[in-house]
Formats: sequence, structure tokens, C-alpha cells
Amino acid sequence: MSRPATRVLALLEILQDRGLVPADELARRLAVDARAVRRYVTALRDMDIPVESVRGRYGGYRLAHGVRLPPLMLSDDEAVAVAAALVTGRHEPVGEPGPADRVLVKLNRVLPAALRRRVTALVSSTSATTGPLTPDPHLVLTLAAAVHARHTVRIEHTRGAREVDPYGLVVHGRRWYLVGHDHLRDAVRMYRLDRIGAAAELPARFTPPEGFDPTDHVMRTMTLGAWTHRTEVWMDTDLETARDRLPAPFGDLYPCPEGGVLLVSGAEDLKAMARVLTGLPWSFTVRNPPALVTALTEHVASLAQAVARSQS
Repeated sequence: MSRPATRVLALLEILQDRGLVPADELARRLAVDARAVRRYVTALRDMDIPVESVRGRYGGYRLAHGVRLPPLMLSDDEAVAVAAALVTGRHEPVGEPGPADRVLVKLNRVLPAALRRRVTALVSSTSATTGPLTPDPHLVLTLAAAVHARHTVRIEHTRGAREVDPYGLVVHGRRWYLVGHDHLRDAVRMYRLDRIGAAAELPARFTPPEGFDPTDHVMRTMTLGAWTHRTEVWMDTDLETARDRLPAPFGDLYPCPEGGVLLVSGAEDLKAMARVLTGLPWSFTVRNPPALVTALTEHVASLAQAVARSQS
């Protein structure tokens, strides 16, 4: 058990299964020192789980009388779904338990014993390289309430204060985005929540455009509108195969009357785009921009040099 949250879960389970447990036994079973045990006890207390300290020769730690809760009525697949979402979605600094870790501890506290052990095993054996960055709770709740009530909000953005009609919140690529109509620019814009310092709900109401999809707006902006270069590449494949191979954020796919598929996308780094294209399993033709052809030529030349060096 390497994660602090896993050890907190293990500590809670030991205390629930037994009465008074000596501190040195807890340290031994958790494979930590006495100072770490005190930190994990403090973490449980911060979550309103009353852990009592008993001093003296036969002292140790125990849960206060009557703190056990009835089992939470979740099926195995429901419990696994909640735990998996928390494990893969958390992105906390290494060291102390973060918000997602605290929820995991509370979840395990009310699960039946057999299921609790299985969920603990899932938590201790699962890692995620990426997950959405946790937004400021007050900020995200304020914005969500405004979206639901269809109230205009005033946001303090890094580029200045502005009023926005919030159409929705979208999580994409580990980041949270607010999508809405910017009164100052008189256009639909998206704003990263980590660049919004504060938000206030205003009394003014709005009506969102019929059929507007905030997620679709973010995806299209990320693939086309946010990039310096617009690229068009014809690929010798069918639409279904291309959709299976290429992720949606990579670009828009259109069937061509003459056969094949046209990929319309955006790129900030044409050299990186060239590297991606050479990894495709189909023949392709770059239609635009000419600079992408140049980047592709340079990349192919570097590959040829690597082959020559490898054969020498």
C-alpha cells in the first residue's frame, strides 16, 4: 500500500474490525512509522470520523462508540463504478489525501465488509496517469447553479472581467471549461476554469440557443478554431474505419465522392502533424496547407537518415 489514501482506508478498516489497537501495531500493519499513523488518524478526524486516543501502557487508538453506519446499499458493479471514477478522476499532489481520497475513505466506511475489501484492493492496485484537474469547488458550484437557472454570470478571468450567459460546463483533456455567450465579444466562447478567479451569479436571465451542444462546441474549437493551421488531408480508407482509428478530437471526417475520406483538422505544430500522418495505416494526400507538405518532406528525410545510420 503506497498511497496515503489506501493506508487511511486500511487504518479505518482495522479500527472498525477491532476495538482499541496499539499505535505500534498500527504502524507495523500499515508499514509506516508512528508519525505517519498520527497523520492518518488526523486525516480521519478531519473527515468527521471520531478516532479516540488512549494514553498509557495499554493505550492506542479506537473509534468512538456508536460511529458505525449501516452498510450503503450498492451493488458490486455500482460500488466499483464509483470507486473507479474517483480513482481515475483524482489528480492530487502526492503526500496527503485530497478530496477524491476523502470520498473513497467515506465510501469504504459504509460498504459491507466483503465489498469494502474488494474496493480497497481496487484503489490500491489502480493508477491513472491523467485525470481532470480538480476545480475550485465554490467556483464550479456557482457556475453550475447559473447554468441550471439560466442566469448570467460575471467572471473574473485572467484577461479581465466579463459577463457571460453560461450554456454548460465541459470536462475535456483533464481541464474544465465554461461555454457561453460573452457579452463583451457578442460571441460564444469557452473559458478554462483554472483561469477564472471568481464568479458571481447575476439576476439577469437568458435563453440558450435551441439545439446548442456545449460539448460539441468545445470539441470543434479544440480541433479547428484554437489552432494556427487548418489542415486538409485525403485518406485512402472508408469513413467507419477512419472513425474507429482516429479519436474525435483529432478532426472532422468527411466521405469524398471519388472515394476515401477527407480529414479536416487543426494544428499548432506542423512537424508533429507530419509525424502523426506517417503513422497512419493508409495512403494519404496532403491538400492543405503547403507548409504541411514541407514538414512531411523534412520528417521523411529524417526517417531516411535514421534508416541509413542503422544500416551502416
